Amino acid sequence: MTVVMKICAVAAMAIVGLFVSSVDGLAAERFQKLGGSQIRAKFVGMEMTDNVHWADVFGPNGSLKSYSMGRKKDGKWWIEKDELCVDRGKDDGGCYEVWLSGKNVELRRAGLPAASEGVLQPPAPRN
Repeated sequence: MTVVMKICAVAAMAIVGLFVSSVDGLAAERFQKLGGSQIRAKFVGMEMTDNVHWADVFGPNGSLKSYSMGRKKDGKWWIEKDELCVDRGKDDGGCYEVWLSGKNVELRRAGLPAASEGVLQPPAPRN
């Protein structure tokens, strides 16, 4: 390999490295915390899911349909102090900050990593 080719290869790797790091930085920056009215506007009639194991469907009247590993549970949801609160029954629920980037959603508790990550989309047809 000639010196010129080595310089070009190093320059190309540096450019790719900068591109990848800036894309990662942009993705992290795009998550924005939602307030109560924004949460309601985004979640009513929608489904938050990981597209494999679970899905929560948020009804307009505060009803919550949870699907997990083939099982369905009824619960409820509401907004309190700019947080999304869910109750799926015994020891399964809580209130979370909502962070959104496009369709990607993270439910977080202050000072902790994301408690739940998924996408927000129209509900999938289910039995």
